[in-house]
Order: sequence, then C-alpha cells, then structure tokens
Amino acid sequence: MNSSGDAKAFLSELDLVVRMYDIDFNGHVSNIVYIRWLEDMRMVGFERIVPIRSCLDLGQVPVLIRTDIRYRRPVKMFDEPKGLLWVSGYTKTSFTLEAEIRVNGERYADATQTGVFVNDKTGKLIRLPDSIIQRFQEELAVPAS
Repeated sequence: MNSSGDAKAFLSELDLVVRMYDIDFNGHVSNIVYIRWLEDMRMVGFERIVPIRSCLDLGQVPVLIRTDIRYRRPVKMFDEPKGLLWVSGYTKTSFTLEAEIRVNGERYADATQTGVFVNDKTGKLIRLPDSIIQRFQEELAVPAS
C-alpha cells in the first residue's frame, strides 16, 4: 500500500452517467451498475499505467480476482456521480485498486479490487509485467513484496 496515504497513485477521475435502465425497483442505481462503472473506471485508469493493447500484444492479460464494494448511500436518477480510481498497492503477482463513487463531493460507495496477470495461451498466473512494476515503483512509496 502507499505508505504516505496522501497521494493516490495513478489517480483517474471519470464522470459517470445514471441511465434510466440503471435504476432498480427501489428507485436507485442497481448494484450491478457499480460493477460496470468500476470496469469503465479501470479501463481509463489502466491506460495511465500502460496501454492495455501492449499487454495483450505480449500475451499478458489483466484479470480481476476480487471485488469488494461498500454501498454507503444510494445513487439516484439525476444524480451526477463521479468515479475516482487509483492504485493502492502491488506485489510481484498482483495489484490492488481502490475506487470511490461520489455525488456532490460526498462518498456514496467505495471499492477495492485485486487484479493479476495471466498468460493468454496457458491461462496461468504470471508475474506482473516488468513495465507495470517499473511504473508502480515510480509512483508508489512501498516496493513490491
């Protein structure tokens, strides 16, 4: 984890849109929409680290192995949520992302995701690509364990 706790490495912000079909019968955004928003945020954020195309060209596929979400307040129709995503830590074989969804500056949800890389031909876990480790070392205060 970033030991300073202040700077958020590779911080990305994304304006999120609440669509009519995102609203469930309780009148707020359905839980599955948060997963879609996290995916959108992760794609934008990942490009700040390394182009995804270069990873795929090398046969190194990023895969999520865990997502934890805490829903704090319901996002409703006509809200204007903003997503924030950053890298909070890494090891030789995994990386951790944290995210928040805010409305008017207030936190409505937060999430932690763990990702790994797999070889696209074998499907087996591989070490994080050197290009990503190098970028993490540049931005994060704590070296890989």
